[in-house]
Amino acid sequence: MKKRKKKFKYVIGIDEAGRGPLAGPVVAVAIIIKNSKSQVLNSKQIPNPKFKIQNLEIKDSKKLSLKRREEIFEALKNHPKILWGRGMVSARVIDRINIWEATKLAAKRAIFNLEKKIGKKLPKKKTLLIIDGNLKIESGFCEEPIIKADQKIPECILASIFAKVIRDRLMEKYDKIYPEYNFKKHKGYPTKEHKRLITKYGACKIHRRSFRGVGREVIKLSSD
Repeated sequence: MKKRKKKFKYVIGIDEAGRGPLAGPVVAVAIIIKNSKSQVLNSKQIPNPKFKIQNLEIKDSKKLSLKRREEIFEALKNHPKILWGRGMVSARVIDRINIWEATKLAAKRAIFNLEKKIGKKLPKKKTLLIIDGNLKIESGFCEEPIIKADQKIPECILASIFAKVIRDRLMEKYDKIYPEYNFKKHKGYPTKEHKRLITKYGACKIHRRSFRGVGREVIKLSSD
């Protein structure tokens, strides 16, 4: 992969959070780690010595504590060598186009917002897009889906952390609007508690009504 990355001027890592929950959006983040000469840092470097890839102080977001993810996000979200964009697709759109298409759309929106931050369109032939998993998003860039990229590709590792933190914070905001569902705890995932609360209160506006366990028969109309 290191040799392949050297062939490109730009390398974007992309990952998402929120494909499996019963409520809330799916969030994708696209990240470039840059330097002034090649636009891409060495794959073993992160521009803050406190967060080094090689000693696993930064790793897949699912293997980090909430506190650790927050620390990394706050340390790197405004770092000049970290360029990133967020893409989000709501539960309503997920219901309309399905979760796989929504994931692709969130990824495309993340790339669009990344390009807005950079201030220009990235060249299609000189940009490598590394995607965690086996899903291609038809971006027009050279795409490289890699299983467990969020554990071994620096750009994807950071994208997974950023996406998780951003989505968790959104769900905490929704918790204040719909406190009866306790979104701040389970973040919309299909826990026993969440399923019990859906049965008790019905589905609210941010529930994915096309998902099993949230069907139209339990819609809470007063929330719409």
